[in-house]
Amino acid sequence: MKLPVKIAVTGAAGQISYSLLFRIANGDMLGKDQPIILQLLEIEPALNALKGVIMELDDCAFPLIHGISASSDPMIAFKEVDYALLIGSRPRTKGMERKDLLEVNGAIFVGQGKALGTVAKKDVKVLVVGNPANTNALILSKNAKTIDPRNITSMMRLDHNRAMSKLAEKVGSHSTMVKNIIAWGNHSSTQYPDIFNATVEGKKASELVDKNWLVTDFIPIIQKRGAAIIEARGFSSAASAANAAIDHMKSWICGTAKDEIVTMGVASDGSYGIPEGLIFGYPCTCKDGRYTIVQGFAISDFSRKYIDITYTELCEERAAIQHLLT
Repeated sequence: MKLPVKIAVTGAAGQISYSLLFRIANGDMLGKDQPIILQLLEIEPALNALKGVIMELDDCAFPLIHGISASSDPMIAFKEVDYALLIGSRPRTKGMERKDLLEVNGAIFVGQGKALGTVAKKDVKVLVVGNPANTNALILSKNAKTIDPRNITSMMRLDHNRAMSKLAEKVGSHSTMVKNIIAWGNHSSTQYPDIFNATVEGKKASELVDKNWLVTDFIPIIQKRGAAIIEARGFSSAASAANAAIDHMKSWICGTAKDEIVTMGVASDGSYGIPEGLIFGYPCTCKDGRYTIVQGFAISDFSRKYIDITYTELCEERAAIQHLLT
């Protein structure tokens, strides 16, 4: 039997984590043969609710669970962890400007970055889900000074999955038949779901739909999907976000399929004209626990316009929290 690995999850009593933890415990992320120890982090007022979540995890009698701990101290929750899924962040409330959200959550990720850099394993793999995820991941990376920046990522997989599903629905196919779709840039309403390198059942996706649908329906629907879900159910995406987090980590750790390209928010390296210094949604493949940014995707003038918009937003976010990066 494999030795247990340690997994930290923050915001562990929240809605996303409630959908996430039971799937991790069931082996959906790391496989049915990988024992785990869960190290859960929550703010002090939510620890009693987290106690109830742990009771339920206990009551499932998951064979893979070899221990669960709960704490409000990241120095405890991140101790010697192999993987960290950072779900917890303050949501944007009525009257709050985006810059205010950046500042509030930025402070959280400064502290968590320092804690990870101090007590986590040096090869820990980190996924930031809490929004604004890309810039939070950047803050975390700059403050977790002993961790390779390549090991800190943000979640773009939800946008990727949404785009796959909507394109398949439009052309009367199935999401499994969609290949090479990419969600470039920021996990926000500026991210760009790009179908121009995608295929559906081997056919060029851009030849199966008209440009008017792309501009007036597809791109806005994917960009604003989160807001639409809040409007419909009164809460933000939870189960779909948890599923995307599972997908992201499984691809990264276990590898992508031979013909599979996924979207990951990773440190920019100059690829596709995006200078270093941002966490950007790129097309990636994964093998042996490492990701590679896929090169050679065609970028039309149409696509470049959208990519430039999301790049500009990320630069503006970075400028707003520049004081947290040193």
